[in-house]
Amino acid sequence: MTTTERIRMTQQDHSRQLSELIALRSQHAVEAPDDFLDYHANAIARCCARRARILEIEQLLASAIVGIDTGGDVIAQPGMVVTIRYDATGQTETFLLGRRGAENADITVYSTLSPLGRAITGARLGEQRVYAIPQGANLVVTLLAAVPYGDGRARCNGN
Repeated sequence: MTTTERIRMTQQDHSRQLSELIALRSQHAVEAPDDFLDYHANAIARCCARRARILEIEQLLASAIVGIDTGGDVIAQPGMVVTIRYDATGQTETFLLGRRGAENADITVYSTLSPLGRAITGARLGEQRVYAIPQGANLVVTLLAAVPYGDGRARCNGN
């Protein structure tokens, strides 16, 4: 995450991310010896992955908006329960626009890296977005509702 885009998260998610960051920082740093070629490649890869995850969490926490304040316009962001309508069929679907670590949510979670998650992230209420499914077709969806996860309204399918 290299932008200054603000994302919403619950206090529970913020605490979980902070705990993970503390755990990662407390691990001993792996020092590569002078003869880098003789060093075990897996140890180097683990160290690089650990550093990348630390940076990711630091940036996430630095840009996080913790709590329920919607601040005006409703925009679909990670950590929000969104309701969309598939325009071709009229069917609706409610899910958590998730992030890494949202596996224990009590609702279906779509990653922001999934085709639907990528398409709907940043959408405003009533805005239509197009996304491609693996079969190659393009689907049009409309954002009907978006509320922070944990908000009482999030469990009533956007009503």
